[in-house]
Amino acid sequence: MKRVIITNGRIVNEGKIFSSDILIENGRIEKIADSISHSNAEVIDAGNNFVIPGLIDDQVHFREPGLTHKGEIYTEARAGVAGGTTSYMEMPNTVPNALTQELLQDKYEIAQRKSLANYSFYMGVSNDNYEEVMRTNSENVCGIKIFMGSSTGNMLVDKLPVLEKVFGNSPMLIATHCEDETTIRRNMDEAKARYGENVPIEMHPEIRSAEACYLSSSFAVGLAKKFGTRLHVLHISTEKELSLFDAKTPLEQKRITAEVCTHHLFFNSDDYTRLGTKIKWNPAVKSKNDQQALLKGLLDNHLDVLATDHAPHTLEEKAQTYFKAPSGGPLIQHALQAIMEFYHAGKISMETIVQKSSHNVATCFNIKDRGFIREGYFADLVIVNPNKEMTVIPENILAKCKWSPFENYTFRSSVEKTFVNGNLIYDNGQIFEEHKGERLTFKAR
Repeated sequence: MKRVIITNGRIVNEGKIFSSDILIENGRIEKIADSISHSNAEVIDAGNNFVIPGLIDDQVHFREPGLTHKGEIYTEARAGVAGGTTSYMEMPNTVPNALTQELLQDKYEIAQRKSLANYSFYMGVSNDNYEEVMRTNSENVCGIKIFMGSSTGNMLVDKLPVLEKVFGNSPMLIATHCEDETTIRRNMDEAKARYGENVPIEMHPEIRSAEACYLSSSFAVGLAKKFGTRLHVLHISTEKELSLFDAKTPLEQKRITAEVCTHHLFFNSDDYTRLGTKIKWNPAVKSKNDQQALLKGLLDNHLDVLATDHAPHTLEEKAQTYFKAPSGGPLIQHALQAIMEFYHAGKISMETIVQKSSHNVATCFNIKDRGFIREGYFADLVIVNPNKEMTVIPENILAKCKWSPFENYTFRSSVEKTFVNGNLIYDNGQIFEEHKGERLTFKAR
């Protein structure tokens, strides 16, 4: 592997922004210094732009196997790399669901062949696969996933003895989707009584309500406290839920952590009128007050991690009526640019973006040698131009579904280059596919 020197960049790392050179050798960061020269190195001028560690997305749905008309590991990882995401953790609600070690391994083998980004896959939990879950290797699998809500149908885990058994004996981090099924069904019945089958999309945050989220999240947190479980609650969407999480304990010492997603920060319930089912997610995008509280919660450390919940569907699927249109949408290609809009507005610093999107994910999941710009770590790096505009149009959308909730939006920042394991994979619109990503590995906690 050839040596690469990145020069003239503003490195954003561990709470600081500083000018320095980076020497990449054998896929890792060999040296960080004010001035580096080497006779056998390719020199890349970062143009005084930001150099950040690659984003690590702890929640994506890449749809393979079984749902590949929506997306594939190849296409969605490719979109991620173009957006500055160098590693991802993918969910088990593919077809078939990843509920056995053999089915989980099938996904790893696909990624080994096709993924341009680094990867890990969650082991799924059902009401009847406890023994399989306990076989999961915490050194090479990111975590186990429990759907404590109805958004994934057959993967809903709703039996208390099963939940207590898993929470009490989990060998690793448990990630949860938390929405209370009983509350949602009651709200749905009330909406149907009022509107019939023509429920307007604006009712989505009333059906999948703040109450439904809080009831389920608080239940999960209660179980984790009872059993001392390492719990990570995904896609917090309400102000009320923030009280469940500790903002004062250092992240390394937390047993219960929480994630917020880009769309819950970028959109609010006023946007349903304009975007309709394109912003139908579970949990729902909620009020402007919730949106503002979530950003505050991210900044004050009630919320530890920023992710996407990238979950593509076809436009035809999303164009259906409220009950038929599936929840989820493509986000991974534009997540960094979207959060940098808050940077341009003076609402978040680049240091915090990097902390929440890279450092904290690596810390939460104990990922080996990634998530920071450190000597000896893998060279997962992104050069970001904060002053180069980019308008999202169908022609430059790389997700297989070819649409985005950000369509026609002009971002003020652009990803210029993305390195994965020291290899230049994305360069100003050009993608190099010779090198594939690697399986993430994890330290024991």
